[in-house]
Parts: sequence; C-alpha cells; structure tokens
Amino acid sequence: MFNIPQGDNVPHPSPSHIISPATAMLLGFLFIFNTALAQEAGLSAQQHNKLAVQRLEPQVALERLLKNVRALINHGKAAQAYALLKPLEFNYAGDENFDYLLGIAALDSGKPDMATFALERVLAVNPNHLAARLEMARAYYQLGDFQRAHTEFTAILKNNPSTATKRNVEKYLDAIAEKSVGQRTKFSGYLEGFVGRDSNVNYSNNQTQIFVDQTNSFFLLPPGNVQTSDQYYGLAAGGEFSYNLNPHWKIYAAGDARQRQYNSLSQFDALNLDMRASVVYDAKPNRIRMSILNGHYNLDGARFSNATGYKVDWQYTFSPSNQFNAFAQSVQYRFAELLLQPNDVDQRSISLGWLHILAGGKSNLSGSVHYGNEQDVAPIINAPVFGILNPSGGRNDGGRRFSGLRVGGQMVVDEFTTLYANAGVQTSNYDKVNYNFLRERDDRLHDVKIGADWQWNKFWKLRPQLSYAKNNSNIALYTYNRLEFSVALRRDFR
Repeated sequence: MFNIPQGDNVPHPSPSHIISPATAMLLGFLFIFNTALAQEAGLSAQQHNKLAVQRLEPQVALERLLKNVRALINHGKAAQAYALLKPLEFNYAGDENFDYLLGIAALDSGKPDMATFALERVLAVNPNHLAARLEMARAYYQLGDFQRAHTEFTAILKNNPSTATKRNVEKYLDAIAEKSVGQRTKFSGYLEGFVGRDSNVNYSNNQTQIFVDQTNSFFLLPPGNVQTSDQYYGLAAGGEFSYNLNPHWKIYAAGDARQRQYNSLSQFDALNLDMRASVVYDAKPNRIRMSILNGHYNLDGARFSNATGYKVDWQYTFSPSNQFNAFAQSVQYRFAELLLQPNDVDQRSISLGWLHILAGGKSNLSGSVHYGNEQDVAPIINAPVFGILNPSGGRNDGGRRFSGLRVGGQMVVDEFTTLYANAGVQTSNYDKVNYNFLRERDDRLHDVKIGADWQWNKFWKLRPQLSYAKNNSNIALYTYNRLEFSVALRRDFR
C-alpha cells in the first residue's frame, strides 16, 4: 500500500529548475535561426556545386573538340579541322592549345595567312613553344616571306631541336637559299655503293624448253634464255646544276651513272647513263618542268641501246596536304646491234597521280595511273628465231599498248628511319601475231617494293630494299618472276 503525501509534505521544485517564458522564447528564436542558417548553407553548397559544374562543362567540351581536331589533322583532314575551329575562334582565342591547332589546321588546309594570326597568339603566351614557331616558319615560307621564314627556322636550330626536326628545318633553309636571288646557282651530287642478289638476272622463264606453235615442237633454250641468279655489287654517282633566272624561272641539268657488276655472270654487267636538261617554271600552286632526255645502256662493256626524247611534268599543289602530279613523255629507243634493231620502237606515255600528306608530314600516300603505246618502227626483217624467219619485219610482237596503276606510301618511324612501300600492275597488249607462237601477245606485270631509309645525318643514308616482280604472258617464253634484295650506302654533297 502506498502512502500519498499530504499538505506541507508535498515536494516543490527548486528555483534553479524553473525556465522563464522569456528564456524559452529566446531559445526558440535561436533554434529557428540556426535551422535557417543550416538550410541556407546547404542551398549555397548546391548552388556552388552547380556553378562549378557549369564552369567545368565548357572546358570538357573544348578538350573533346581539340582531341577530335587532332585526330582529323593526323589523318590529313585539315580542312575539316579548320571548319570546326574557325567559328569558335572568338570564344577561345587566347587558349594556347586551341590557337596552336587552329594554326596547324589553317596552314595544312592552304591558309597560311590565317595560320600566322593564330600562331602569333600562341607565341605571345608562350615564346618557347618550339612546335608553334616551326609552324609559323612554315607559314611564312608558304606566303613567300623567305626572310622571316629564315629568321624563324634559324631560331629553331638554336634551340637544340630533335634530329628529325633539325633535318626538316635544314631542307627548308636549303629551299630558301635556292629561291634567294643572292644564290642563283646551285650544285649538288651523290655517290652510292651497293650490293645485292638478283634471282633472275636475265628476266627469263625458268623452263629449259619452249613449245613453238609454228613448228609444233619443243625448242631447247640456250642458257642465256633460262632464269639465272647471281650476286652483284656496284657504284652509282650523279649530280645536278640549277640556275635561277628569276624567282619563278630556272634552268636545270642533271646526270646519273650506275654500274652493276655480277660475281659470275659478267656477260650481264650493265652500265646506265642518264642525262636531262630542263626549264622549270615554279609559281605556287603550279610547277611545270620541260625536259630533254638522253640515255645510254651498255651491256658487257659494249653499247646496247640508246634512248632520246622529251618530257613535261606538271605539279599542282591544292594544299600542303594534297598535290596533283601529271606527266607526258615521248621517247625513242634504238638498239646498237644490227640483229636487235628490229626491236626499235617509239614510245609515248602519260601519267596522272596524287600525293596526300598525313600525320603532319610524317607519312604520305600516293597513287597514279598511266597509259602509253609503242610504235613498231623498224622495217628490218628479224634474224631467224627458233629457225624461223619473221617475214613481216620489225619486232616479232609488233606495237604495244600498255596501261597500269601504282600505289605507295612512306612513314617516318623515328628521327632516323623512314619506311616505304609501293606496288603496281601493268597490262600490255601487242598488235601483231607472233610468227613463232601464232598469237598476239598479252602480258600482265605485277611488282611490289619495300624498303627503309636510315639517315643518321644530313649527308649519309643507308637503304635496304626488297623487290619482287612477276610477269604473266600468254606466250610462255615471256613469263618470269624476279626477286631482288639490295643494300645501298649513299653520301650526298650539297
């Protein structure tokens, strides 16, 4: 049973535990104020984060844009890169990366004047931007301002650039010196030694006997008409001379000599002598060269054939990344020995080609198509072949029409090494029934070549090269394949 307190025995709270109405009101205001502050602080954090994101998004978008632009430039699509950047120039001018890529895109799409504006902004922000200074020098060169181009290129050399950059700059300085009115005359030359192995020295079939339709029998081929391989070595030398008449016209002369000696088959030792004289017109974007050609071919120490003619070359530069090439030529081939003179022909040919520069000049792709014909001009009746006399005179197969295409490219691997490759196919159709094989001859020639240039300074170059050719013909005598490997060491003189 519980006892309930009564009267004075009821306990009373002490004064220290009593909260006055004023105190309660103050505490309430403090609570409300703190809550409001907390809410405001949270709202400010959200707004701050939102503003930070808003500031970050344009920078991310710019970085993505510049990444795409770099890819376009590296793939030779400078015009597309320029079209993306130019409308944004007002917004991003002053950004070093933006201006640098805008300058490259403008330069490689044929707008060197616009390139200088963008690159000047880069150099104003960063005077030590060597890559931008190189592009600025290239822009001045394309504008024909050779004095300022020379100044910029010289400044680059003073900054200890890489070997590849140094070599590129030296080429530009050589070109500026050639175009300079003060240096009208220029001489250059080279000396080259080489060794190699040829699987088919005489371009012959590997069969020892051929079926002759005229006699309906097989004919045993002499050793000189059966595929033979051998090692070889040799020397080559050449030089050229040019004289500037004025900034756009110059005269030019050049010659080359190449001697090949075989280890065992000395009867195939050959000497090629080629000479040419030209008049050149060079005013961007056109470059036209008109040449007179003369060549001599000696076999086993005796004159074998001569070639004389003329050639016209035309280059049209659409942009620093794209160049159109064309040529037309007419050449007369005449044989020295009387027994071979029925093979004399007059040849005419034309070619159209394209060169496309990739990856800022480090790589290129090229392609061309060509067409020509050979007129059988000798009235001399051939000596008996396979015991049969050709009664119609001239070459056994008559005149020839030929056409083909060729593709190739090269890539700079590092500051010393450049790789290259090209391949082609050519079809030939002859217009006379071969008297021995009773058919008109048709050939298809395929060839491929790969190699490398290892150039450790301005003057020395080592070139290993592998080539393969296969000719298929409806006359077995002319079917052959040939594999050749060589290594050449070259010294240039300038």
